[in-house]
Amino acid sequence: MTRKDFVKNLTLTTLTMTTLKLSALEKLTDGLEDTSRMPALFVGHGNPMNAIEENKFVAGWRKMIESIERPKSILCISAHWETKGTFVTAMNKPKTIHDFGGFPQKLFDVQYNAPGDPALADLTKKTVIQLDVQLDYDWGLDHGCWSVIRQMFPEADIPVVQLSIDYTKPFHFHLELAKELAALRRKGVLIIGSGNMVHNLRKVDWENPDSGYDWAIEANEGFKKMILNEEFEKLSKLNELSSAFQLAVPTPDHYIPLLYTLGLKEKNEEPVFYNDAVVMGSLSMTSLKIA
Repeated sequence: MTRKDFVKNLTLTTLTMTTLKLSALEKLTDGLEDTSRMPALFVGHGNPMNAIEENKFVAGWRKMIESIERPKSILCISAHWETKGTFVTAMNKPKTIHDFGGFPQKLFDVQYNAPGDPALADLTKKTVIQLDVQLDYDWGLDHGCWSVIRQMFPEADIPVVQLSIDYTKPFHFHLELAKELAALRRKGVLIIGSGNMVHNLRKVDWENPDSGYDWAIEANEGFKKMILNEEFEKLSKLNELSSAFQLAVPTPDHYIPLLYTLGLKEKNEEPVFYNDAVVMGSLSMTSLKIA
C-alpha cells in the first residue's frame, strides 16, 4: 500500500466512524424532548463547609438558581475528579464522596442521595464525537459537586452525573471538548463547572478571611475582564500572562472547570458574575452564569 492510499483509507475510516457515532447519537436523542437552552454555570465552591453553612455565598448560589428553569438533569465538571482520559459517571445511585480531611463530623455525615442518570451518561459519551468518553461505575459525587448542588437543590431529586478532567491534556483541549457538550443544554441539562478562578492553598491567609492579596485581586479582575471580552484563547495560555495569574493558578485542577463553562458559551449569550469576592487572601468565590 502506498502512503497516499494509506492516508486515504485512514481518512475514510475516520469519517465512517464519525458518521456511525452521529447516527447512534440521533437514535439516542430521538426520544429526548428538546427544551429551551439551559444556562451554563461556573461556581466558585471554596471551603467544603459551604455545604452545611449559611453564608452570603450559599445565598448567592440559591438566588442564582431561582432565576433559571428547573433542569431535568445536571452534568458537573468538578476540580476534584482528575483522570487519565475522560470519564462520565454512569451508575444509578452515585455515592457521596467525602474527599477531604480535618473538618467537623457533621460534614462527613452528609449524604447527598441524588440519583444518577445512565441515559445522560450514554448521551454524553455519544455527543462527544472526537473523543472516546468512558463510562465510569465507581466514582460518585465528590465534594466539588455535592457541596454546591445540595445547597441549590436540597431535595436531591434531580439526577446528577460527573464528567472527569483529563489531567494529561492542555487547557485548550478542555475548551474544545466543552463546545461538543453544548448540545446537552437543549436537552434540559444544566452543566456546572465547579472550581475557583483564584485558588492557591499554600498562600491562604487564615487570619483575614474576608480580604485578598493584591495579586489575587488583580488576577480575579483580570479573569473577569478577559471573560467579558471573550478572550478565551488568552485564558487558555496562562503561561503568557503576568505573575499574578501564575500565583492564582499554581495547579490547573480548580481552573479547568471554568474553561468548560466558557467553552459552552454561544454567540448570543452574556456572562453574569455573582459571589464576586476574594477571600482568605488567595481564594476567589467569583462565579458566573452564561445565558
